[in-house]
Amino acid sequence: MKRDDDTRDSRRKLLAGLAASAAGALLGGSRSAVAEDAKPEEAPGGRRHKWGLVIDLNRCASCAGCVVACQQENNVAPAGPKAAARERPIHWMDFLPAAPGRSAATPIPCMHCEDPPCVKVCPVGATYQSPDGITAQIWERCIGCRYCMVACPYARRYFNWSEPHWPGNDLSSLNPDVAPRPRGVVEKCTLCHHRIRAALERARVDEEPLTDETLRWLPACAQSCPTQAITFGDLADPESEVTRLAASPRAIRLLPEAGTRPKVIYLREGK
Repeated sequence: MKRDDDTRDSRRKLLAGLAASAAGALLGGSRSAVAEDAKPEEAPGGRRHKWGLVIDLNRCASCAGCVVACQQENNVAPAGPKAAARERPIHWMDFLPAAPGRSAATPIPCMHCEDPPCVKVCPVGATYQSPDGITAQIWERCIGCRYCMVACPYARRYFNWSEPHWPGNDLSSLNPDVAPRPRGVVEKCTLCHHRIRAALERARVDEEPLTDETLRWLPACAQSCPTQAITFGDLADPESEVTRLAASPRAIRLLPEAGTRPKVIYLREGK
């Protein structure tokens, strides 16, 4: 519908303006992006996890490799020319256009907020927060009401307007670890939670600790980044690389005034 397209376009324009804050124009401040009151929940096995991403805008080349890798890994079907013309493509990882104060576009996945407003408005519990802090979605439970899309201040959710279709109906390239989403549901980034579960299970079977080095480039977006601008890890681990980066004076969060406390943290351009 025209209203949906206009709303998404307006919200993207708003977020594009926020990208200027990556240079310090709007969000500023040198406070650590790890909130003191944001305590991780207890994960199975007694280990306290709080998964998060740090994106270094100094390193990001805006090559969009993370966008392609995310779509391939998570079976995001191409929109096709008609849906693309109506601004209905689905991107779990996307880019905000370059804005004043930024030399390049800004990558933006789901923010995986500490206090996600999308969870509060879902009438059927299809959107929930996992014990390790990931804002997750149960596709089969979603009724397509799109309240979560309205509630998300970052416009990081997409409604699936049509059945997923791949060119030539060739399904051989699909990832068997991720179920394709049907028509009529909302979908979003999961931080490649299937990869996280697999890594945790391997560590349990091998009876070896899951190291920060193993986690650092675990999601598809981080693994595919040629400049290593995206770092994944456990924000509850004081020794992890993401915790160290999140404590940088360059660390910022998008829309801090919204009070959602994102676990996706940016390192603004500069020294």
